[in-house]
Amino acid sequence: MSITILNPGLLTTVQDFGRIGYQQFGVPVSGVVDPRAMSIANILVDNPEDEAVLECTMLGPQIRFNAPNAIAITGGDLGPTIDNQPIPNYAAIRVEAGQVLRFAGLRSGCRAYIAFAGGLDIAPVMGSRSTYMKAKIGGVEGRKLQKDDVIKFRKPNPDLRGLNIRHISPEFVPRLEYKLRVVLGPQDDMFTEHGIETFLSESYVVTPEFDRMGCRLDGEIIEHKGESGDIISDGIAFGAIQVPTAGKPIIMLSDRQTTGGYTKIANVISADFRILAQLKAGDRVRFAQVSVAAAQDALLTQRAALKTLRTAVSRA
Repeated sequence: MSITILNPGLLTTVQDFGRIGYQQFGVPVSGVVDPRAMSIANILVDNPEDEAVLECTMLGPQIRFNAPNAIAITGGDLGPTIDNQPIPNYAAIRVEAGQVLRFAGLRSGCRAYIAFAGGLDIAPVMGSRSTYMKAKIGGVEGRKLQKDDVIKFRKPNPDLRGLNIRHISPEFVPRLEYKLRVVLGPQDDMFTEHGIETFLSESYVVTPEFDRMGCRLDGEIIEHKGESGDIISDGIAFGAIQVPTAGKPIIMLSDRQTTGGYTKIANVISADFRILAQLKAGDRVRFAQVSVAAAQDALLTQRAALKTLRTAVSRA
């Protein structure tokens, strides 16, 4: 009861919500870049929301099923097919033994997530199955997937009830410009008034320098009060926007370092990680300031929507 990787694609790794509670020891959280997409995929196949999935970047893998199971694919649209026949995103699909999942090519977004009913048989490391490649921790031998890798299912469940109604509309919508809501701080007081205004009024372009660690942007220079953007190193959260001395922002992602010594002008709110995760080189973004209360309300609204989806699926 397993899958075989026929072609790993550009970058396919095992991820869950990440390795929580170890940053004080220098261990990055890692985990999926798009937590909401992972949650939805797992809910559609009756998994706990924190069940490990495959995160596929830009070009998806080719996977042969050695036993039947149900899957769901969410996040960016990489053109999924079963035996070369298109299948929908954001829907539970039964896959038979011998069938092959392929991806025809990137249509929108950047990262797709594949959830398998019953979960993958991957041993947790420090409480997580997430892959952190730089330290070779978690996942399959701490690395991205390779040709001929075999991953077993723990408790496959191909016979999900109400399979035909386990679907929702894809959430990611391609746009000419994306808005990311942010809460200013913690070092926004180290920028001039003009620098803050620039940050909140100009649009920025994602450069080719983006990976699971961070997303470097290009655009108008954000002005510091002093000559340097350096600070005494402190902790870095997912979505933190660093602005080094050069004045160009960098958004930190899942594989970010645990501490950093650049000023952080703001943090992308959790509810907008689903947009941040799908950005790729050439995409244009603009930042919009919101309050902490508004950020919390947005997150609570998303959690309520996930709870509603879980309830609907359980009644299938």
